[in-house]
Amino acid sequence: MLKVLFSAKPQAWDEYQAPLSDAFAKARLAVDLSRDHPPAQTDYIVFAPNGPVRDFAPYVNTKAVLSLWAGVETVVDNPTLTQPLCRLVDPGLTRGMVEWVTGNVLRHHLGMDAHIRGQDGIWRDGISPPLAAERPVTILGIGALGAACGQALAGLGFPVTGWSRSPKDVPHLQCLHGEDGLQEALTAAQIVVLLLPQTAQTQNILNGPRLALLAKGACVINPGRGPLIDDAALLAALDTGQIAHATLDVFRREPLPADHPFWAHPHVTVTPHIAATTRPDTAAKIIAENVRRGEAGLPFLNVVDRQLGY
Repeated sequence: MLKVLFSAKPQAWDEYQAPLSDAFAKARLAVDLSRDHPPAQTDYIVFAPNGPVRDFAPYVNTKAVLSLWAGVETVVDNPTLTQPLCRLVDPGLTRGMVEWVTGNVLRHHLGMDAHIRGQDGIWRDGISPPLAAERPVTILGIGALGAACGQALAGLGFPVTGWSRSPKDVPHLQCLHGEDGLQEALTAAQIVVLLLPQTAQTQNILNGPRLALLAKGACVINPGRGPLIDDAALLAALDTGQIAHATLDVFRREPLPADHPFWAHPHVTVTPHIAATTRPDTAAKIIAENVRRGEAGLPFLNVVDRQLGY
């Protein structure tokens, strides 16, 4: 019987024990799922960075570490981790991100905040928003999440440009890459969505000079990682009106401290890292499939490239 160690915060055990057990059974895997298997006897680790396992060296017989999170930046550089590390690409998480991103793009595109906050009895004649075809959107990061969000927005009529470090081809998106491609992707963009992984190369990728490339009055939406944006540069761009609004779901420090300027800024919306969460039922199926593949001698899904960091 396979011994699978569950290493995540204690409350996650109540959420995942039944879905994982059910997924293993449906995959016809005989699994002893536990939170306290001895390291040398552990075949697989179901892992979250907030769990108890920090040192992977004792897990000499472990075949793979299967992350419950899409992001792996907190573990990928762990020198004791020599086992294959698989990040989570979960259809439930992807759908959640698509819905959150689409909702916030439409909110800014339609100027909904002005009406939601303007319920004061004054009828304000205004100009109708442009059609989606007149609102260029750029997505930085067109992996599984970015590609799905971009295709959803393209389906609504937005001209969508996607940028990645290396060349990609995503149907219905203009795909750019490299430094020159980044400048082209940002120039005159009216809405920018950040869905890049957090690496040394992506930290502060949206800085002062790059914010200046956007169309004046552009909106920034960040459900990716907090360090992708230079916070001070964003606040300065908001104060000058270069950026009309920023909707931020992720931050360098979480929870965001109560005295952080983002909370009080009139042109910033803070949401508490809720854009997309792992769904136990769908995530469990991905975990079970990777265990099945490992036992069948097949390549694991979504293996992290340690050099790239994702």
